[in-house]
Amino acid sequence: MKIGLTCYPTFGGSGAVAAELGIELAKMGHCVHFISYGLPFRLNNFSKNISFHEVEVMAYPLFRYPPYTLSLSAKMSEIIESEKLDILHVHYAMPHATSAYLARKMVGDDKIRFVTTLHGTDITLVGNHHSFFKITKFSIENSNGVTCVSNYLKEATSETFFIPGNKMKVIYNFIDTQKYKRDEDKVIYEKKKLNEFIGREFLKKDDLVISHISNFRPVKRIQNIIKAFCAITRNINAKLVLVGDGPDISWCKLMVEKLKISQKVCFMGLQEDIVPVLNISDLYMLPSKSESFGLSALEALSCSVPVVGTKNGGLPEVVLDGSCGFLIDPENIDEITEAALKILSDKKLKSQMSIAARKRALLFDSKIIIPQYLDYYNEVLNYV
Repeated sequence: MKIGLTCYPTFGGSGAVAAELGIELAKMGHCVHFISYGLPFRLNNFSKNISFHEVEVMAYPLFRYPPYTLSLSAKMSEIIESEKLDILHVHYAMPHATSAYLARKMVGDDKIRFVTTLHGTDITLVGNHHSFFKITKFSIENSNGVTCVSNYLKEATSETFFIPGNKMKVIYNFIDTQKYKRDEDKVIYEKKKLNEFIGREFLKKDDLVISHISNFRPVKRIQNIIKAFCAITRNINAKLVLVGDGPDISWCKLMVEKLKISQKVCFMGLQEDIVPVLNISDLYMLPSKSESFGLSALEALSCSVPVVGTKNGGLPEVVLDGSCGFLIDPENIDEITEAALKILSDKKLKSQMSIAARKRALLFDSKIIIPQYLDYYNEVLNYV
């Protein structure tokens, strides 16, 4: 099958899932064509079945904002015809589904079909904004197929845009559990490498490690992680490792300084390979205002790391409360602190949750989820 994939190439769950999907499809022998303004951040190992087509955005004084949606549509139509694509798969309704719709019109409706995968922000924030509501609804309704990364997101989409439930299919995010797995033999080495990265003995022998990985947007509630961590360190020896970058990074660094915990917190910036961080972690925190799925939590679970995360949104479909972690009110600092201490202060419970975490992650293995996408492609194409 010849598949066109479009996603945002920047750091984030949707781009990671799209890149990993393309890589796995290529391994299975399918021809995958990525169409975007930049190379997806996890697309660092090319195979003979993967091609990248860059969307050029014209800079012209007449345009206050470069017309990316139109440039993407033109590039999509070009690749559809030159590569004889069977199907387009776009991640995010806005603007990618809109571009796919225009590309389909340009090449002729009967020549291409497209599937739109909704990831969350395109529904709960961007698409729900009054200025984008109608075009988002239109783009979803005119997709040949729609997938959602959780039942929560499917229900939210249905309620927000009045999309019939039978129009959408839930296909969970996935993970390569052979890549994301704990290696106890490397823990000491990776702690040493982290200390070298920081330039001092940040991690000591008895320190417990709490980690968080995100794009540092307000919805992630990273300031609540820092507040809870401050309370946690009054009871146990712990260090906090924060990976990523984004609009809240300066505020978070300032908060760490004001709380006088700079020696206990490490800001690692953007990191493509997060397995070493998760391998040394004892607990992963994701107290977001809401998560449509929570891919970073799944990556932590796969590395046998218990999760303290939000009870809002789709994360309860990933993290089983009381089994592989605890689900909390993200605005309740005391609850976050108590849940973390309960795990970190009890070696037996921590060990049980670590085992349960890995077992839970195996249910989302790429070998289980990828065939669901292929089946859906065939359904959309009327092959079956």
